[in-house]
Amino acid sequence: MAAALAMLVLPVQESFADAAPAGSGELSEGGRALAEAVASGSRVEVVGERSERTTVFANPDGFTFTLEQSVVPVRVAKSGGGWQAPDATLERRPDGSVGPKAAAVGMEFSGGGDDSLVKLSKHQQSLELAWPTNLPVPRIDGPSAVYEDVLPDVDLMVTATSESFQQVLVVRTPEAAAAPELKKLSFRLRTNGLEVRTGASGNLAAVDGNGKTVFRAPPARMWDSAGAAAVDAPTSLARGAARSAAGNQAVPGDAAEAAPSGSGIEPGQGDNVARIDVEVEKDSLAVVPDADMLAKTDGEAFPLFIDPTVTWGESERTLLRSDGYESYGWGNGDDGQGKGVGKCGTWAGYYCGPGYVQRLYFEFSPAELRGKQVLGATFRVTEPWAFQCDPRWVDLVRTNNISSSTTWSSRPKNLDLMVDRHVSAGRGSLCDPDSPDAPIEFKDNPDETNENLTPTVRDFAAGKFSRLTLMLKANDEGDTAAWKRFKNDAVLAVDFVGLPAKPSGIGLVTGSGTVCETKESDPAIVSDPTPTLTATPQTASGGEKGAQLRVAMDVDKQAANGTWSNAITEMERPTSGYVGDNVKLSASSAALAEGTLYRYRSWTRSYYNGGKSQLPGPSNASTTGWCYFKVDPTAPKAPKIAFGTTYTACTTNACAPGGGPGVKDAFTFSAATGDTNVAYQYRLSQDAAWSAERAGATVKETITPAKQGTFRLYVRAKDTVGRWGAQNLVDFLVAAGTGPVGRWRFDEADGAAKDAATADGAADATLAGGAMRDDRGRRGLLTHDSSGDPLANPITDKGLSLNGTTGYAATGGPVLETRSAYTVSAWARLDRTTGVGIVASQDGARYSPFVLSYSKDIGRWFFGVKETEANAVGYFGIAAKNPPVVGAWTHLAGTYDPVTQEVVLYVNGVSQGKRTAKGAWQAAGALQIGRYKWADVHQYYFPGSIDEVAVWQRALLPDEIADEARVSTAPGFAATELIADWSPSRGSGSVISDTTSGYRRDLTLTGGASLDGEELILDGVDDAAVANVPLVDDTGSFTVTTLVSLDETKLAAKPVGYIGQVLGQRTADGSAWGLWYEVTDHRTVLDEETLEERQVPTGFWRFGRLNADGTSTSVVSDEEAVIDAPVRLTGIFDAQDATVSFRVGHVLNGEPKLFTAQAGSGEFAVGKGVGGGTWKHFLPGRIAEVRVWAGAVASHEQAEVLTGD
Repeated sequence: MAAALAMLVLPVQESFADAAPAGSGELSEGGRALAEAVASGSRVEVVGERSERTTVFANPDGFTFTLEQSVVPVRVAKSGGGWQAPDATLERRPDGSVGPKAAAVGMEFSGGGDDSLVKLSKHQQSLELAWPTNLPVPRIDGPSAVYEDVLPDVDLMVTATSESFQQVLVVRTPEAAAAPELKKLSFRLRTNGLEVRTGASGNLAAVDGNGKTVFRAPPARMWDSAGAAAVDAPTSLARGAARSAAGNQAVPGDAAEAAPSGSGIEPGQGDNVARIDVEVEKDSLAVVPDADMLAKTDGEAFPLFIDPTVTWGESERTLLRSDGYESYGWGNGDDGQGKGVGKCGTWAGYYCGPGYVQRLYFEFSPAELRGKQVLGATFRVTEPWAFQCDPRWVDLVRTNNISSSTTWSSRPKNLDLMVDRHVSAGRGSLCDPDSPDAPIEFKDNPDETNENLTPTVRDFAAGKFSRLTLMLKANDEGDTAAWKRFKNDAVLAVDFVGLPAKPSGIGLVTGSGTVCETKESDPAIVSDPTPTLTATPQTASGGEKGAQLRVAMDVDKQAANGTWSNAITEMERPTSGYVGDNVKLSASSAALAEGTLYRYRSWTRSYYNGGKSQLPGPSNASTTGWCYFKVDPTAPKAPKIAFGTTYTACTTNACAPGGGPGVKDAFTFSAATGDTNVAYQYRLSQDAAWSAERAGATVKETITPAKQGTFRLYVRAKDTVGRWGAQNLVDFLVAAGTGPVGRWRFDEADGAAKDAATADGAADATLAGGAMRDDRGRRGLLTHDSSGDPLANPITDKGLSLNGTTGYAATGGPVLETRSAYTVSAWARLDRTTGVGIVASQDGARYSPFVLSYSKDIGRWFFGVKETEANAVGYFGIAAKNPPVVGAWTHLAGTYDPVTQEVVLYVNGVSQGKRTAKGAWQAAGALQIGRYKWADVHQYYFPGSIDEVAVWQRALLPDEIADEARVSTAPGFAATELIADWSPSRGSGSVISDTTSGYRRDLTLTGGASLDGEELILDGVDDAAVANVPLVDDTGSFTVTTLVSLDETKLAAKPVGYIGQVLGQRTADGSAWGLWYEVTDHRTVLDEETLEERQVPTGFWRFGRLNADGTSTSVVSDEEAVIDAPVRLTGIFDAQDATVSFRVGHVLNGEPKLFTAQAGSGEFAVGKGVGGGTWKHFLPGRIAEVRVWAGAVASHEQAEVLTGD
């Protein structure tokens, strides 16, 4: 059976509403909507899926859904819950401020009497601009507030839209333009959770603590009113004002293209426009108007307008014109009729404009398409006006991405024609028949093979490129008669079904659970010749609510020669109707023979097309492995399991916690009724190895759980002839262990570091000696609380910053009883290795009994204990296996148990070894963070940062240490601290600076690498950019993301097997880890423009380690890489699971892969990698951003919060 995505044609099946298996529970909201749609014959909205820009409908076919994503908000949230229509009309609020009635962002304008001009907020983050003096009470005019005479003859006009605002200074006279205050206008800038930065072309971006853009603004500009003053300028004709000689047909010019001069919203025809400088400091934003325009503009060309615009949006749009004018986030104008495309010139004696060409661009986010299989796509936009009644061709073209700094000269490259339409609309009664405003739909014509909207959107949903940018243009941009206008209400409508994923819970029902043995040499044993097979269908994340699912079940048998063939007819469950995501399904197999080796696999099917077509997802056979089993009714049946006094078995409706980590219990294994057993084996997870044989007819086994949580105990028995039999399994819940006796997060604004473990103040730690907090805490930007709910205000975690000479923190007294077992744990970031640095200790009378430290002598992290306080003999303990990575966060933990005298050091949750040493004596002094006591003197102050210090009055077990190193901050959210953020738009010369993360490392361009204002350009020969230090401790968890596009022309010249590394951290002879592209083939295609054949490269993305010999340990992308388009790649290393995982766009590709960390101490490089000890693997392409975090992203939701798009 194929497990890859494909369309299969099957007999007609019932719709979702027709049937569901017993026990499947109530229908989901999507299921109920489908049932209503089938009954009514009309599509029904799935109201719970509403967002500001998206609407989801269940379709009357009973299978599919349609998602409509708009580039502008179609609804906005009410403060008390629910939704309302956007309304930018300003109103006075009870607190005296002014704001729009209903907008997608929080917007607050001054009501007068204060200096707070505007505050823009979204997702608990805000940006506020203040005027230098108190503002007058504004005059309200629809969506605009006018503050008159903020300077002599200068008005300040602020205009709201449903998603942004525009502030324009209206300079009414030449005398006002000469005022010294206009030479440089400074606004006070206040932000919460944001940093405002300037791009190379003068555009602004407000980014959060993860480097994600929240607000943005195009380059500031100013213009005059010269167009309105031009007496001899030709004028457009009103509708119906003239007739053409050819057909006596009304042929108006486009008034919107000539009328706005002097309106203040945007430049009109004939107006002179100049870009102006914006200077951003920490607390101010200054606008520097064009001095020549201020000083030299004729009086009749006043007023002047000075405009820095700010906007926000999940989607972007821009207008580009061949005369250099652009309008980012363009609106529909005063008449609500949108903007034009084509050539605005003269036609049949009538005038539109001076002959420029104009194009409209719309950009869409992929977030709502995650987990969905696109069946069809339509782009819809309203045409409210056309130059004439006869249709003209309009092209919808996919281009590269736009930004707030895109201009006509830097306009994005055309990538592919999507659809063209031959249309005319919006002329009303001027045409015969009437031609009213009309939504124009662009969708693929099956008869035109060059139309590619649906497959393009399908690739977009799969994450193959980061944003979908669609351009509207006239097919013939030399034909002035083709001029027409479109509104900004563009919608991308996508018909979809949920994308199937591998089922969970695949296996054979035995005892009280399910088993799946993935080793052919050790199959499960079942006594029933018709075993019950089970699986729980799943969809990809994001597709859960839009799927009609079944599971397929297949059993193969092995012949004597080792070959495999079908053992049964493939089964599908349910046999009628469908289920939603995560509904367990089971079926009894046909009768199977004794002694034969069988294997079982299952996969999810997602149905559509009236049940005639389905998408198969991956099976366990292609991912985690087949389930192997044999039928043997005479082998031992599932043995009995009896609990001792500490733990109890979980039931269907109850699971009581007991014991704790390291707390043992005696379990008794005995034969099933009628069996005679001689031995037993057990294990505590499906993936664990079986224990050694425990001989006896009945066995009592002491089991010690290693950590808290639910465990599943598997037990099997052996009979007198040596056969292992069926398994029994039972769940039990291990209670949480005794918590820490002290924990210090250093996240307070000031003062002592509170002991978060006890909260009684007795063990608070006082900062001294120059110790301070900074914004580089290991938990990073906290966006959710411990329950998983979004925080009202995201919190930037703080950490302890120490100078290495005098700085430390200390409690007022002892925290640990050092004569008993204890654990000490901390995150540390070492600034230098020139001396010993103590992370944590506790004072004795003259010495510290233990040290967690960096040892200069051995060049390693170290944990050790001192035998006695009676002499000056040093510490006995364990050193780390690898040198520390300077400047990188590393988790350290040490445990000591005086009973066993065992000393253990852990680095990033992994044991570095153990030894025995004496060291149990009382130290009654303070717990020290950042220094220790030796011979009465505190010394060896730590140089760098320390955070999340915790101590326990017990020796934690290895699994508990690993959990501590994971640092979970909320369900599905791990602690992730942004440690590098490089955007080429902030680069200058040969350096790209990191101004966001707080770690302030530079990327230096090498070879011939260059910057174009938006991206880093790499030639694939010798270009690269390098940070001359490693960024992360490669043995610890980290996440890296980038936006990269490949250069097709340069890659076409590379041979099959060529590797181009996007980024990575090096070792002496290879990569510790990296992201790269590998050419796997060259394909001949027909160039649509030249109609000539050309060779294009094909290949795949990879994340993992590229070894010196050319082999790799990596996760590969599910599909071929798209060339010449930006794609987001995200690599994740989870040190505690010892796996790497890989996301292309929002989509997790492949399965997490086991990965052995290899410590790297070399450079972090972009655009090249090391092979055989030399730099090679140069990438031909473009990089738009690189960001790196300490910590592994834990969920789809966290990935979206961090990476954006």
